[in-house]
Amino acid sequence: MNIIFFYITATLYLAATFISIAYLILHHEKIIRAANMVIFGGIFFHTLTIISRWIEAGRPPFANLHEVLSLFSWMVALIYILIYLRYRVAVLGAFVAPFALLLLITASFLPKEIIPLAPSLASYWLPIHVGLAFLGNAFFAMTFIFGIMYLIQEHYLKSKKLSGLYFLLPSLEILDDLNYKCLTYGFPLLTLAIITGAIWAEYVWGSYWSWEPRQTWSLITWFLYAALLHGRLTVGWRGRRAAIYSIIGFLILIGSFAVIKIFSWGAHAVFR
Repeated sequence: MNIIFFYITATLYLAATFISIAYLILHHEKIIRAANMVIFGGIFFHTLTIISRWIEAGRPPFANLHEVLSLFSWMVALIYILIYLRYRVAVLGAFVAPFALLLLITASFLPKEIIPLAPSLASYWLPIHVGLAFLGNAFFAMTFIFGIMYLIQEHYLKSKKLSGLYFLLPSLEILDDLNYKCLTYGFPLLTLAIITGAIWAEYVWGSYWSWEPRQTWSLITWFLYAALLHGRLTVGWRGRRAAIYSIIGFLILIGSFAVIKIFSWGAHAVFR
């Protein structure tokens, strides 16, 4: 049943993507409201996908890359709902829907069979550590999206061609503020994920830190986002610099994750 819900979700995200593209072309508010309703429907079925997978597997649905990417997509979509309900940034769905869809498309090409957990993963630390890690990553994904939106809006302003997306996107100040808010949520979540991962590693392997690739790149990512947060708080990094740094940081995060999974390095290679 979870696979049926999975494909219904992907279909709804696909529909939302096309409707959002129509909104970007036609600029009618009714179109984006329709797109957001479709996204909400997709999130509903995505939630059913996660729950049914958990019930059918008899374990948290984090045991392979298909499940992890679906979880990541779901968390990004949930954060979108929170931001939309709080700030009413209607056009945000036009950026989130394709991103969530891309994650699901990637997941659809990966093995979907339910597999038992590796012995080292059979712990209550699994949902805690993985949940914190991917919730933090989801907030970083939003900083990436807001960074792209900022650069697009800045381009329109600098070119003095106030047309197209300029009238649909929020102001630079709002985009920069939303970028910062997502960073302030993502960074402590990443910090807690690293801490819980170290505690879990000590419990399973007898060592808090072994410098395996995922741990090393998590630490590198932590320093990158710590530098961005420090720069914002002390040096006054804002605007274009913060947007570019957010984009680069997320690309490094995703790139390191993909490379480690492809080459199956280290203890985190159990997620296949």
